[in-house]
Amino acid sequence: MTAASVPPARPRRIPRKPGAAPGTLNVDHHAPKPSIHIMAFGPEGSEEHDVTQATAVAGYVGRLPVTWINVDGLGDAGVIQALGDAFGIHRLALEDVVHTDQRPKVEEFENHLLVIARMPRGTAGATEQFSMFVGSNYVLTFQETAGDSFDPVRERIRSARTRIAGSGTDYLAYALIDALIDGYFGVVEPIGERLDRLEESVLERPAQATVEEIQNVKSLLNGLRRVALPNREVTRALLREDTEFVSPRSRTYLRDANDHATQIVEMVESYRELCSDLMGVYLSSLSNKMNEIMKVLTIIATVFIPLSFVAGIYGMNFNSELSPWNMPELSWYLGYPFAVGLMLAIAVGFFIYFRRKEWL
Repeated sequence: MTAASVPPARPRRIPRKPGAAPGTLNVDHHAPKPSIHIMAFGPEGSEEHDVTQATAVAGYVGRLPVTWINVDGLGDAGVIQALGDAFGIHRLALEDVVHTDQRPKVEEFENHLLVIARMPRGTAGATEQFSMFVGSNYVLTFQETAGDSFDPVRERIRSARTRIAGSGTDYLAYALIDALIDGYFGVVEPIGERLDRLEESVLERPAQATVEEIQNVKSLLNGLRRVALPNREVTRALLREDTEFVSPRSRTYLRDANDHATQIVEMVESYRELCSDLMGVYLSSLSNKMNEIMKVLTIIATVFIPLSFVAGIYGMNFNSELSPWNMPELSWYLGYPFAVGLMLAIAVGFFIYFRRKEWL
């Protein structure tokens, strides 16, 4: 199975202790340890810092109008708790961050907005949880692993002449959501190219390997559908909810992100239907091929039935000396050529008849 055929990886489930207090941070100790990167920016410029101590993060907030704190890795509950304390994040929200099997959602708290979405990881359909807290002058994001589709956003922040440099936290949140959603185009569009090749294969040379690949693609699409639909609900929720953390200006741009999310969903649904259609075409092609084989075998059997009858008649070895009715052909000088000619004439007659009926 190729990398492109691997179904999307399911979120790693962290065991939950029955009866544990709400807000308990039960992290996956096998997960990467957190690394913290800070980007602060405004119309006057930007600055970046790699921070090793979570308690030092708050000291960078407020220097410039907007501060983006990005955390890669969720393997240390102490770091996550320290960041939560620094920004006054509700413990239930922090619990949602470390339990990475959350359904994408939007929740508003007293001093921040929580957005959880599924982010593509590579082009094979795997995803990871992306958690984002939007405050008045900061955006705090958590990713399961390093590596994302936010490099274009970072480049826009570094350039003081872009719209994002003079905007607030809500526009940065929109830019991150938009980049996350657009990352799915790099996953979904190659699937369309694969389906085009599979369609040609099904029509020209249907084989069992083709069926297996169709099933792999369908499994991949089913996994993408499970994340694409909730991701679209995130953008719709941000458009619907009247919250102080999203300005009317940013909602205008969020509508564009919602359009992209809807387009992803429609592409996934369309490709899923195409997979079902290809399977139907394969079965139909297989049935037609079987019908052609059966037709040929039936014609051959039909031709040989009378030939077997003639051969059986002349193989009964009657004694022509006892009676002129006991197969006089056995005493003919040309008896054998007569029998062979008779069988050949029957075969040619059937062939001409089948051609006139357009069965051949």
